[in-house]
Amino acid sequence: MRDGPPLKIASIAGSLRKCSFNRAALKAVIELAPADMAIAIVELGDLPLYNDDIRVEGYPPAVHAYRETIRAADGVLFATPEFNYSVSAPLKNAIDWGSRIPDPPYVGKATAIISASAGPVGGVRAQLQLRHMCVSLNCFCMNQPQVYIGEAPKKFDANSS
Repeated sequence: MRDGPPLKIASIAGSLRKCSFNRAALKAVIELAPADMAIAIVELGDLPLYNDDIRVEGYPPAVHAYRETIRAADGVLFATPEFNYSVSAPLKNAIDWGSRIPDPPYVGKATAIISASAGPVGGVRAQLQLRHMCVSLNCFCMNQPQVYIGEAPKKFDANSS
């Protein structure tokens, strides 16, 4: 156990589905987290589609709240589904909102990635894409461990999400 206040981790489920395997994986992480770590799921459903005209006029309240949640966290845990060999549209949209000036909240942030999918490779291609995005965000993505949950329907029951 470390001294000081609990580490605040913002966890992001890249799926909006209520019964998402990635949301279930985050809930399992929350249950297993050490006492000195506070993990909260950041909801993405209220974020409008990224539009730079909107950004220039001023961040909408949902976007401002999302950015401040990321900024206040000590680290970020992404849980990404794999859609067409990449991350989901809601996750990409959130990353776009979080990457813009002024003061992008991901800069210098410690991050980690997990993924769950129905397929056998567990989202490995989506993770590769997300790791690439983390370079642009200038956040520091943990290299190990790599967590891929393949064949997720066999590993989560209906009560997991």
